[in-house]
Amino acid sequence: MRAARGSVRVRLRDLVAASDPGLLRLTAGLRTMGAIALTLAVLTLLHADVPHLVGGAIAAMVATFAIREKQPGPQAVTLALGLPVALVSVSLGALLHSRVIAGDVFFVALIFCAVYARRFGDRGTALGLVGFQVYFMSLFVGATVSALPQLYGVVVVAFAASAVMRFGLVRETPAGILERLRDAFRARLAQLVSAQLELLDAGPDDIDKALQATREGTARLHDTAMMIQGRLEDGTSDEAVARLVQRRIADAEIAAERLGLLLLTARSAERADTLTLHLPGAPLPESGRLPVRDEAPETLRRDLQALRALVLRPVSAHPGAGLVQLRNRLLGYRDEENLPKASPAVQDVFRGIGECARAVLGLRIALDGPQDESDDSPSAARSREELDAEDAAIDGGEESAEDASTGLRRPTTRAAVQVAVGSSLAIVGGEFLSSQRWYWAVLTCWIVFINTASTGEILVKGYRRLVGTVLGVIAGLLLAALVGHHTWTAFALVLLCVFAMFYTAPLSYTLMSFFVTAALGLLYTLLHTYSLSVLVLRVEETALGAACGIIAAAFVLPVHTDRRTNDLLETVLERLGEVTEAAVEQLSGGPPDELLDKARDLDQALADLRAATQPLTHPVTPMRARRDTARYVVALLETCAYHARSLAAMAELLPTHPSIAADPRLRRAGRRLLRNIDAIAARVADERADVEVETGASIAALLESELADGSRYGRITDRVLRHLQRLDEAVVGLARPLQVPVAEPKR
Repeated sequence: MRAARGSVRVRLRDLVAASDPGLLRLTAGLRTMGAIALTLAVLTLLHADVPHLVGGAIAAMVATFAIREKQPGPQAVTLALGLPVALVSVSLGALLHSRVIAGDVFFVALIFCAVYARRFGDRGTALGLVGFQVYFMSLFVGATVSALPQLYGVVVVAFAASAVMRFGLVRETPAGILERLRDAFRARLAQLVSAQLELLDAGPDDIDKALQATREGTARLHDTAMMIQGRLEDGTSDEAVARLVQRRIADAEIAAERLGLLLLTARSAERADTLTLHLPGAPLPESGRLPVRDEAPETLRRDLQALRALVLRPVSAHPGAGLVQLRNRLLGYRDEENLPKASPAVQDVFRGIGECARAVLGLRIALDGPQDESDDSPSAARSREELDAEDAAIDGGEESAEDASTGLRRPTTRAAVQVAVGSSLAIVGGEFLSSQRWYWAVLTCWIVFINTASTGEILVKGYRRLVGTVLGVIAGLLLAALVGHHTWTAFALVLLCVFAMFYTAPLSYTLMSFFVTAALGLLYTLLHTYSLSVLVLRVEETALGAACGIIAAAFVLPVHTDRRTNDLLETVLERLGEVTEAAVEQLSGGPPDELLDKARDLDQALADLRAATQPLTHPVTPMRARRDTARYVVALLETCAYHARSLAAMAELLPTHPSIAADPRLRRAGRRLLRNIDAIAARVADERADVEVETGASIAALLESELADGSRYGRITDRVLRHLQRLDEAVVGLARPLQVPVAEPKR
């Protein structure tokens, strides 16, 4: 019974870790909710009235969520600097309370400075947020000069409560976050293997659902790998250890994605197209269920289950559970040991499982330290030797990038001008709607500019905020009717709404807006200013603020969605060319390079492009053809990035792996591919560029001599050619949607 309860706890922990990598959303929600609760408790002991309780809750929330640095030291400095900024802001709010014109002018100037401060990094962003939001708080509670001493005390208590929660009760360290992200990576890797098991067993009616689960699992695993990449520098004191973890994470991610492709191939008559894993709606290969009477599928199913167990449970922790024997058997597939009798494509899946088992072994060593080697088989020992040799060859490298834009071309300057103009419009329009609550329109205008960079992104964000606000108004009506004027019940519900707001913020901006508006309805109830007309006014001011933001973005120094996506697409193609060229050069015998860093730069550029295309791919967009084209291009680029990552990972094996050697012929085979990437990038940068994409013989046919006789399956040389070929096909596939001419093959 105790073992069963322990197993349930482990499964629940893995589920939570996979759904919230690093527990970042949970921690943010708990920390903010705790800071507000602690502030309310202290202010209650000091006999503060309801308006001051509401002001304290808002100040505590701002002091908590505004801090963005990753290290505790810089967080403490920013929080300390934020207190005088908040005190000055609330003072000016009270002083300008009765001076309408002067107050409006200052508010616009404050908004400009708060947005412009983003150019100074996380600290500038945090101080700008504190200044704006605390000024908004003074407007919300109707701060006056006579009430300033009490408000000073409220702000000090709120900042102190935020510090207690951040550095005491809900303390986070970069190392702790990184450790939880590692656990999340393992949990999501196990979920992906489970999805691949479903893909193996799916019949013709279930294949679409199973494939979608595999796609989602692959994307979630990649997202977690990117999160780990962003935390390695701060979470690891030893640079060599950081690069080791980076390498092992990349190995596991690539091996798992390749296993999914091999499973698709085993179900089909032809090799599965990589695009199938990246584009919903892509044509599936002719496939069917693997023959159930054959011995191979049953063995394959058991081996996938064993692989999942290896991911979740360290072998050394279960010496009698048989995992050692399972691991040794899976690793043996890499050396052609005990391969079940099956078709070549199915045998390739077994080899893929062996590669995954090897990646899991490397991941365990990197994350958990040395493992017990007493029961290693010869294959396991060889895998350890390879991993040790690779570990010894890993050294550090640093890269830095700096935005050279100046003046109005600088994104922060442009955004500051836009939001200042939009806020001015919102103030004028908001005054016509309500002389008391016009600031809601300004708040919405401000918010739609945060983390957006094009007119389309602002339009989508404004739409989502309006939808969330309308739904939140309905919820606010219901909650206010239930709570009435029960102060502490209302505050408890506000705390729950705040937690839900921060927990759902990274997942859905609409949900976040819903919980914000629901909480505001409760706060209005506490301030005895609640009415249906107030909540309707909230919707009107939100719509007005979103409209003003969109107008400012469209007519003041506009950055159109097409222009931004083209700029980001050009960056992705440049990064793709850099990774491919460096990998091919190293695989051809050239000097070593920082390949994994280049690959992660490519992944980050692709993530930026994917976010920027959201206005084009949004379900409500009326331009269906344009939406399909954007999805297709992003899916092709994801396919390209996968193959480029794989080439980079194999190129880094060259100095240490005994079965891999440089092949100078690859340099010549990759020239056409690199020329095509450059041609497409040139056409994206300039529509008038006179370029064309070349096609012709396969990458393998471009080599001067044939490969050595023998089995081609599982050979690194063959895998390099396969990735180059798929990358070449995907790059040529980009030519049609991007309207780049394709030259006729030379005969």
